[in-house]
Amino acid sequence: MRSPKPEGTGRHLGLEEYLADFDRYFWDCGPAGFWKLERQQHFQEPGVASWEAFRRGDWDESLALIERQRGHYETYFRRIAEHGFALHRVRCVEEPVSPYLQWELHLLRLKAVIGEDTRVLDGNATRSYEGGGELPEIIVLGSTVMYEIVYDRTGKLAGGVRFSDPREISRCRLAIQEMHRLGEPLREYFDRRIATLPPPRAADHPD
Repeated sequence: MRSPKPEGTGRHLGLEEYLADFDRYFWDCGPAGFWKLERQQHFQEPGVASWEAFRRGDWDESLALIERQRGHYETYFRRIAEHGFALHRVRCVEEPVSPYLQWELHLLRLKAVIGEDTRVLDGNATRSYEGGGELPEIIVLGSTVMYEIVYDRTGKLAGGVRFSDPREISRCRLAIQEMHRLGEPLREYFDRRIATLPPPRAADHPD
């Protein structure tokens, strides 16, 4: 199995620099597309209304706020299609599913219904790629740039490490594509494992 973990030395970017750099390259992904690997089971999403509702323990409001984003994502994915590329994601899921991930999978399901190509890789399959330690979060934008996303100890986005070697980008993209092929389509996984779960207890979400 190919390892999707970046090798070599990249350029460390602080949060604001990372966000600006990402925006600069995102819309030029081209036919190679956008590929994301999500490994961690807990994140903090301050400022995201539906996540804030989840953290308050208001599960019904959290789901309602996700649904209210439908129009936004329809416009967003239409624009992506007009730019000639698609979004692909591998979401690694350990069971029992964490409270955060239960929330995120509802959001990812909405994106999948509208246009994102997301597949779920279970814990056993994920660990088969982790001989060198737990995988990082990775985004590959076309053939031009790749980021290892950096989070602080609480799970808040803190920046990224940018890689620009075409061979390294190609190697990691191929590995993520392999993981994607092994995964289960998100909508099928959601219906089978997530749809009938009781509301998560926000108190179980680590700070």
